[in-house]
Amino acid sequence: MKTAARKILILACVLMISPVLMAQQTKITHIAVYVKELKRSSDFYKNVFGFPEIDEPFKDGLHTWLDIGNNTSMHLIQAPWEPVTINKINHICFSVPSMDDFVKNLERLKIEYEDWPGNKNKINIRPDGIKQIYLKDPDGYWIEINDEYK
Repeated sequence: MKTAARKILILACVLMISPVLMAQQTKITHIAVYVKELKRSSDFYKNVFGFPEIDEPFKDGLHTWLDIGNNTSMHLIQAPWEPVTINKINHICFSVPSMDDFVKNLERLKIEYEDWPGNKNKINIRPDGIKQIYLKDPDGYWIEINDEYK
């Protein structure tokens, strides 16, 4: 094979393989959540979900980093509050091993939850059998909880 043809073949192979390799290397590392009161939000996520606090580099009293599992963290960031538009469609989701145990903890903490249509203290069951509920954090962000835990 001639050198020019070989170079073209190699370039074509690289161009076809590169997107596949890049997609395999891309992963989520953290979720950043803008909060009004850092302590209130930190306490909420630690008490409701049991997320342990991890070291954060800023040390400025405006950040809390939490380990949310699967080598992923949540960064709570306090900044001057400006009201945000929040809709249930825009949510984050956490899966739990036991919906019953999670709901008992919510009830103990007196935290309201609802199903997708908005019925208070009801659990939604998706067509695939997964149970899910929705609740709001202290700043009004929607959180889905489901039992699709694996």
